[in-house]
Amino acid sequence: MNAPIVHGGGITAAAAIYGGELEHWLDLSTGINPCPVPLPDVPIRAWHRLPDRDLIDRARAAAQSYYRSGDILPLPVPGTQSAIQLLPRLFEVAGRVAILAPTYGEYERAFKMAGHSVDLVAGLDDVRADHAIVVIVNPNNPDGRAYAPERLVAFSEEMKARGGVVVVDEAFGDAGPQLSLAPFASRLPNVLIFRSFGKFFGLAGLRLGFAVAVQPIMKRIEELSGPWAVSGPALSIATDLFASDVAPIQRRLSERSGALRTVLRQGSLRIVGGTDLFALVDHDQAAELHRHFCQHHILVRKFDYEPRWLRFGLAADAAGDQRLSDALQSYTS
Repeated sequence: MNAPIVHGGGITAAAAIYGGELEHWLDLSTGINPCPVPLPDVPIRAWHRLPDRDLIDRARAAAQSYYRSGDILPLPVPGTQSAIQLLPRLFEVAGRVAILAPTYGEYERAFKMAGHSVDLVAGLDDVRADHAIVVIVNPNNPDGRAYAPERLVAFSEEMKARGGVVVVDEAFGDAGPQLSLAPFASRLPNVLIFRSFGKFFGLAGLRLGFAVAVQPIMKRIEELSGPWAVSGPALSIATDLFASDVAPIQRRLSERSGALRTVLRQGSLRIVGGTDLFALVDHDQAAELHRHFCQHHILVRKFDYEPRWLRFGLAADAAGDQRLSDALQSYTS
């Protein structure tokens, strides 16, 4: 399990095997908004200077309003992945780690590399008394499983009663804000919530995320991260976009998601889960279908732990939908 995990986005590797210019490939292997929002103007001082306290404070205040985190000012981190690496050092608890699975594999890898005993469990009802840390991705990647915040509040209070910690990853939560635990975080001292900035806004290259938790947890993350963990341009961009009207982004993602599902259903593929940023398909010839798409220079996400699954991200436009549809029709015809 300590081996690096293969994620989506490997266009260069796919093109090395199947040929074609990178710009001609259709990358549907990630769960990222394929229609990135226009970048706001970034003041030159954000590039020229290390981020000062005023810039950090403004970004945190903007995140507080956007995530509806009450009196908690979310803490910017250089991508959620960086914070995942800190988790084994962040919480000093004795006991096993439970991860609701299948899900994002870096959680299991990070804890195992730090020497923790990890159990992959199917749901909250499978968490045992000897589990000191529980990781929940909500909504989940790749199947879209979701828990209502009221259920997570009750579960977190149960964990608190026995000294346990709950980590909730809301990387895909922007399109479903009603699922977020952030508005309840101030009353849950044993909960840490992660939010991803780049997926919803289509700016994954910024490497920006936010942590929402009570002050003692946030302080420890800051100490472990060190000074100037997030760049000034990333903070400046986030401050502006958090304050912008995101309704058009949500409408566009909903439209793109609907178009993807239409193509998949017309191609006789069985959708078994997903979110507004991806759809999960179960197929008895998933490996062959994945290879077929690659031969047509279309990359989708396959899974080593479930060979029947393929995950499809969104195409940016109708032309991408048509390419996928044509490839599907040529496979099934």
